[in-house]
Amino acid sequence: MEDITASELAGFGVGTLLVCVTIAAPRIDAFISASQRSSLGMCKRCGNLKMIACTKCKGVGVVRGGPFGFNLDYELYQLLGSGGSKVQSTACTKCQARGHFSCPDCCKI
Repeated sequence: MEDITASELAGFGVGTLLVCVTIAAPRIDAFISASQRSSLGMCKRCGNLKMIACTKCKGVGVVRGGPFGFNLDYELYQLLGSGGSKVQSTACTKCQARGHFSCPDCCKI
């Protein structure tokens, strides 16, 4: 680490900043959208849609195989447009394959 130039050090700093911003972006977006919804008099959680997408299947109702529900091969096939992937998919057990839940804030029974 004794031969690090100022440019390399700046590159490490910028890289670290970009990683931190990428990790924090969903939380910042959720905060901004919740504040916009409350200023418009809407439900902060669902925006008066009365439904929230399932976090496990991301609103699809199907969980794809792979570690942590992520399969790099499937993502690449979707990106490139070739449909020859053999990805095992199962129905989501958290939402019973519906892909959404009723909003607990505005659909109180």
